[in-house]
Amino acid sequence: MSDAEIDSESDVTPLLSPADGVPDLLSTPDEFARAADLLDAGTGPVALDTERASGYRYSQRAYLLQIRRTGAGSFLIDPIAHPEALAPLVDVLDGPEWILHAADQDLPCLSELDFRCASLFDTELAGRLLNLPKVNLAAMVAEFLHLGLAKGHGAADWSHRPLPDEWLNYAALDVEVLVELRDAMSAALDEAGRLEWATQEFAYELVKPAPAPRTDRWRRTSNLHTLRTPRQLAVVRALWSAREQLAARRDVAPGRVLPDSAIITAATAAPRTEAALTQLPVFGGPRQRRQAKVWMGAIAEALALPDAELPPRKQASSGPPPLNRWEQRNPEAARRAHEVRPALKEVAETTAVPMENMLAPDTVRELCWQGLPQHRLTDVEDWLAARGARPWQRDLTREPIAEALSRASDPS
Repeated sequence: MSDAEIDSESDVTPLLSPADGVPDLLSTPDEFARAADLLDAGTGPVALDTERASGYRYSQRAYLLQIRRTGAGSFLIDPIAHPEALAPLVDVLDGPEWILHAADQDLPCLSELDFRCASLFDTELAGRLLNLPKVNLAAMVAEFLHLGLAKGHGAADWSHRPLPDEWLNYAALDVEVLVELRDAMSAALDEAGRLEWATQEFAYELVKPAPAPRTDRWRRTSNLHTLRTPRQLAVVRALWSAREQLAARRDVAPGRVLPDSAIITAATAAPRTEAALTQLPVFGGPRQRRQAKVWMGAIAEALALPDAELPPRKQASSGPPPLNRWEQRNPEAARRAHEVRPALKEVAETTAVPMENMLAPDTVRELCWQGLPQHRLTDVEDWLAARGARPWQRDLTREPIAEALSRASDPS
């Protein structure tokens, strides 16, 4: 979980440690089996969280699992040494509702360990549907339960062993009141008439397709915009790829293998020898000297590329261009955007739902750019459904979209 400040400390009670104490860290097959038996005897939904080592490790694997269920208590699971022995826990958790905060962060690494989620309640997503100004866990625990979660160790290196006691305390607190938070938020959603919306969103979260892999990820290198030539970009691409291979092999975050700043420096200087490379900042350190042949090999390969194989200055776009270019490139799309976007904004303001949760921004852009042959409600409904819009979203947006498209097609 990410750390967050509590906005107001005057009306919250600090939650400093679990009511029953910090549970033992479980790491053996026998301990996993006993925990599974206790969880199986519990009742109601299961609160879950994971801790990763983003910024330290290349992988996004879970280095700690936190589990809590009414009647069973809390459990801290170390999945690293015996991941194959998690089967009893996997079986027990396949059925009860899971409570997660920001499920899209935790579900992938839980799936990697073969855990299967049959039913979900995502407290962060629930907060968005309630249009809360802040949807981090600490803010919502304060809002609904009047408890204060202290800042902790969410950004720590959870691959570190042994895990310090204060880290385990922090981790246990992340699920300590998640069941109570879920119940309070479910009641708020019901009162607002949005519980069915949330149910549809939670179900979609479990089946939505994974995002397409980014192309040309090397173009996200910090300060890439300072470079001027395709040859320099080729050096960045080559160094980025070499760094990626080393990072994956060592399971170390790429920035800890070689910082972006060093890649930009090398692309600017274009050294021709290892001696020249090691004169550059960062590359002269002991760690980088050991990899000098790797870095120099990547640079030399980029410098030797024929002009026809150099990367273009700007990445080719597969989607619509920026909105400020629509008028010139596609005037009809610009008219559609001029009508559709304000219409949807008005619906979002009237219903007090964030516009990006009411309808995905990419869906709105695609709709405005491409248009529809017909503007009947059924045509809009079918188009939105084909792109994953949930029934509640279609109910809110199909009519204003159809009317806006009709206005755009007949500006007179």
